Amino acid sequence: MEKQVKIPQGDEKVMVELTRKELMSLAGIRFHGNHKIEVSARKKLHDILESQESAPRQLMN
Repeated sequence: MEKQVKIPQGDEKVMVELTRKELMSLAGIRFHGNHKIEVSARKKLHDILESQESAPRQLMN
């Protein structure tokens, strides 16, 4: 099964404001008992990607 995926050009820079704990969580440090930190950081990244939806994209196979 062949699937096409839209990949943004990706050369432009974006700014995301993260707390130090969110950054540590994305770097792989685990905060046992507080999964919300990683979820919050990933949501911020997802939101910035969604807000950049108008950026030109390239189709990849």
